[in-house]
Amino acid sequence: MSAQAIPLTYKGHPLRRKDSLIYYGSMAEKYIIMLQILDQKKDKDMDVATKVSVQLQLTDPDLKSRDRVVKKTEKDSLYAAMDVASVWLDRALSSK
Repeated sequence: MSAQAIPLTYKGHPLRRKDSLIYYGSMAEKYIIMLQILDQKKDKDMDVATKVSVQLQLTDPDLKSRDRVVKKTEKDSLYAAMDVASVWLDRALSSK
């Protein structure tokens, strides 16, 4: 079984990364979270995010991209950003 066959998940929702963008949630649901790493620093040999944008977005393909954003914030670490993301996504999906 390849690594591609097992998607990365966090608190029950899928995670996909493309460069500095991380999508949290499923496009099949009504909402998804887009995390964008805006700034990072080197810590030993690893890049560590120091500024992360978090956006709760509607997945409706008929909406313009700016109309999809329901709420947004910025956090100073990926951990803090994922914390907010998981709460926002769970609340949004449970209020269908």
